Amino acid sequence: MRPSYPVDAVDWVAAALLSDNPRRVADVGAGSGIFTKLLLPRCDAVGARLFAVEPVANMRDVCANALPTVPVAGGTGELLPLRDGSLDAITVAQAFHWFDAPAAFAEFARVLRPGGRVALLWNTRDRSLPWTDRLWGLVAETEHDAPWGDAQHWHTTALVGTPHFGARHAATFHHTQLLTPDEVVARVQSVSHVAVLPAVERAALVAEVRTLLRTDPATSGSDEIALPYRVDAYWAERVEELRV
Repeated sequence: MRPSYPVDAVDWVAAALLSDNPRRVADVGAGSGIFTKLLLPRCDAVGARLFAVEPVANMRDVCANALPTVPVAGGTGELLPLRDGSLDAITVAQAFHWFDAPAAFAEFARVLRPGGRVALLWNTRDRSLPWTDRLWGLVAETEHDAPWGDAQHWHTTALVGTPHFGARHAATFHHTQLLTPDEVVARVQSVSHVAVLPAVERAALVAEVRTLLRTDPATSGSDEIALPYRVDAYWAERVEELRV
C-alpha cells in the first residue's frame, strides 16, 4: 500500500534530468519499481535507457516482473554495479535515508558523467490534519531509531555541502492516496518498524488505528479515505571537476 508520486513531481524531475539528451538513467533503490514505472515513459520519450538498481533480491524480482523492459541489477547506493562516467542521471525515490550519504554521493559522482544529475524524492507523511497527526503519531511511537525519524534533518541536508554536486534545487508537491479503512491499516502495517513489532504490540497498534478511523469525525463511516502526502524533491548537478 505504499503511495505513488504525483504527475507534477515526476514531470519536475524529468524536466531536470532528461532535458539534455540523456542516454543512460538509473533508478537506485528502486524497490518494487513504483517510481521506476513512472519514469520509464519519460525516458522512452527522449530515447534514454532506464536501469533499476535494488539490493533486495525479492524486490528485484517484483520490479523485473512489473517492468520487463527495464534491466534490474543488484547493488546499493554506496556500491553501484556501473562503470565510471557511465550514467547521465540518477534518481532515488524513498530510499536515500537508508544510504551512507557521503559514500553514496561519492559513488554517484563516480558513475555520473561531469554535468550528470541526481534527483532525490520522498513521500513525507502529511500530519497537517488532526486525524493524520493522530495516525502518524501512533506510528511514530514505534520508530524511535528509524533512519527517517528526523525527516526534517534529511530533507534540509540532502544534497547540501557535498563536494561532488553543485547548487541544490528543491520543490514541494502534494497528493492524496485514496484507501479503504482496511487499506489504511495495511499502509500502517507496511511501515518497516511496525512490521517487525512483536505480534502483541503490532495487534495493539492496529486496534488503535482501527479505533481512530472508526471514531474520528473525518473518517468515521467512510468507505474511502484520502490520505495526504507531501512530496519533497531535490536535484543537483555533478561538478565538472570533483573537489577533494
